[in-house]
Amino acid sequence: MQSADEVEFAHNSERQFARLLDFYGIEWAYEPRSFALAWDDAGEPTRWFTPDFYLPDDDVFIEITTMNQKLVTKKNRKVRLLQQHHPEVHCKILYQRDYLHLVQKYGLEEPDQHDMSTHPTRIPGQPQIVRLDADGAERAEEPA
Repeated sequence: MQSADEVEFAHNSERQFARLLDFYGIEWAYEPRSFALAWDDAGEPTRWFTPDFYLPDDDVFIEITTMNQKLVTKKNRKVRLLQQHHPEVHCKILYQRDYLHLVQKYGLEEPDQHDMSTHPTRIPGQPQIVRLDADGAERAEEPA
């Protein structure tokens, strides 16, 4: 199993996400595979997409984007093309607001460094329902 401290990441957000995965003992691989998205007339690939992470236990790729909206649109297009040309591949995008929510929740950076006014729209993995018991303590439940 890889460790966040053993990998050279392209962006600090990737390192922090890897540390979170390490903390929870989630097996991962960094940029393990590239997928062809476009081909020339001879059938040779001309455009590729390499998702940031692969989580083998969930058989899902994760693409992290903490960039501006124009670049997010390009990544969304790449994931749509990936799904179109490789329907057997599952890939989720972790958007900036989702990433910042994780950063704050798990103390990966000081929360006051980011505007946390938006809440995540999706977080990788199985959703959890959190209910409070009579004493006000949280009790996580699996969705039905």
